[in-house]
Amino acid sequence: MFRRRCAALSCALSLLFAPFSALPSAAQPAADAPAGWHVGAASRVFHPAAARDWRGAQTEALITRIWYPADPSQPETRQDIGPPGRPIFVGHPVAASAPLSSAHPRYPLVLLSHGTGGSAESLDWLAGALAARGFIVAGVEHLGNNALEPLTRDGFTLWWERATDLSEVLDGMLADPQFGPRVDPARIGALGFSLGGYTVLELAGARTDLAAFERFCTSPAADAICMPPEAARLVHDTGASSLAPTALSPATRASRARAGDSYRDPRIKAVFAIAPALGEAFDPDGFAAVTIPVALLAGSADQTAPVDTNIRRIASLVPRAPVTLVPGASHYTFMDVCEPAAVERLPMLCKDGPGVARAAVHAQTAAQVGDFFAATLAPGAS
Repeated sequence: MFRRRCAALSCALSLLFAPFSALPSAAQPAADAPAGWHVGAASRVFHPAAARDWRGAQTEALITRIWYPADPSQPETRQDIGPPGRPIFVGHPVAASAPLSSAHPRYPLVLLSHGTGGSAESLDWLAGALAARGFIVAGVEHLGNNALEPLTRDGFTLWWERATDLSEVLDGMLADPQFGPRVDPARIGALGFSLGGYTVLELAGARTDLAAFERFCTSPAADAICMPPEAARLVHDTGASSLAPTALSPATRASRARAGDSYRDPRIKAVFAIAPALGEAFDPDGFAAVTIPVALLAGSADQTAPVDTNIRRIASLVPRAPVTLVPGASHYTFMDVCEPAAVERLPMLCKDGPGVARAAVHAQTAAQVGDFFAATLAPGAS
């Protein structure tokens, strides 16, 4: 179902995409793993010690959803995702507040970054699948740019700040009395969808060229990435005119001045970007400092983050990164499966093209992502 491109220097990484059962035992998340864990669920609200710019968000904290391996003896129950009484997505069954499995003393951790205006729970299908394979997954609600509260202009446009959200969530997870002692600090990865894909590339060491992106979006070549559909939800209009210097606060100006800084977090050992956005925000030298494993995946019919200016452009700058294009899949194919009642009222999020079975795409994608992290976050992996 999937098409992969293997660049000359990336073929050595083909093991990363072998069936999980075919990987060497050292690549397993933990030795002697049970046939499959149940999925535990918890949440945290992290308050970073250092002062920071909250991007105008109502919630000045890092709300974090956590999925983790629980023993199969812990009963799972169905969960629906969305407003009470009007759920949008079908959630992975979870054993809420169950103890972290005692099968192993420590587990690898994967940080999760959602897309523009989304939420960690919109990627529950993937986080739950990773937890069932023995990973702890921590997904943050990005400040000023999530589905839980109104979007803000700074949350929507200061994308490079999102990398700091994940680094601070990692600080919080390692200091957490329940999860901290159970996280293996040598096996930490990051996974993102859409703008979250851009975010984890920043954690890997990619640098943003804001001026290049703004030139692209004011040129005849500008495409859908310049004005994503979520822009309609902003409290204030964020058209190009709102980015004029006279419209920006001192805090926003200061952030824009550091857009090209490195947000590399050396604790991150591998990243996987799904339908990564903002390919035109990287210049030819933007990935010069990226030395950790990177993998890329998107739908061939993505019209929200068009493949030529996003995943293919990024792939051209990271020649060792394995690339997968899922035939017929759109951008939102990689969000949770929708509840039947939500399909007609939210067609953009819920409807896929002819011949695309979202649940099947999810199953194959989750297996591929799990294999990637099982190999790159294996004990002793480099």
